[in-house]
Amino acid sequence: MKKLILSAAMLLLAAAGAHAEKADANKPTKIDYDDLQIDDVKQIKTLIGNVVLTRGTLLMKSPKAVVTTDPEGYNFVVLTSTPGTLSTFRQKRDGAGDQWIEGEAERIEYSDKTDLVKLFSKARVRQLEGPRMTSEVNSEFISYDSRTEHFDVKNNVSGVSKPGAGRGTMVIQPTIRPAAPAASAPAASTPPATEK
Repeated sequence: MKKLILSAAMLLLAAAGAHAEKADANKPTKIDYDDLQIDDVKQIKTLIGNVVLTRGTLLMKSPKAVVTTDPEGYNFVVLTSTPGTLSTFRQKRDGAGDQWIEGEAERIEYSDKTDLVKLFSKARVRQLEGPRMTSEVNSEFISYDSRTEHFDVKNNVSGVSKPGAGRGTMVIQPTIRPAAPAASAPAASTPPATEK
C-alpha cells in the first residue's frame, strides 16, 4: 500500500531540534565503487557496483550513483537501486547525545549545495538515538532538509500528493524516562529490650 503522512505530522519527527552534522560540509567526499565512467566535458561521473559515498558522518550506499558537478563546484548525486535492493543514507545529527537520521528508497537524490535529500519510491526515514529508533516515516516520496530539519512527505513519487493514491505511516516510539527512585520501605520496628 502506498504511504502518505501529512507534513504537519512530520514536525513531531523533528521535535528533538538537532540538525545534520555541520562539520560534514567541510569534509572531502570519498566514493568507493567497482566501475567508473567520467565525462569531464559534462562534469558527470557514473559509478557502478557497490557504491559507497562518505563525507564526514554522511554515508550513502547504492548499486549505482551518478555524480554531477555544477559550475560552482557543488555536487548533485543520484543513487539508484536494482531490483531487490534499496539505496541508503545515514548521517549524524548535531545536538546532544548520539543522534542519527537514516533512510532508504529505490532512488535517492542528494545536493551538497543545499543538503537536501529526496527519497523516491518505497521511501523510509528513521531517527535514532544510538541504536534506538525514536521515529519512522514511510511514504512514496520524502524530502528531508538537513539544515532546517524540515520533512515533506507525499503519497506519489512525483513529489505531489494525489487524492486517493495512498496513505502513510508514522511510528513514534515512547520517550524513555528515568525510573523514579523506589520508595524506601519503612524500617521494621524492633521491640524494646526487656530487662531480666
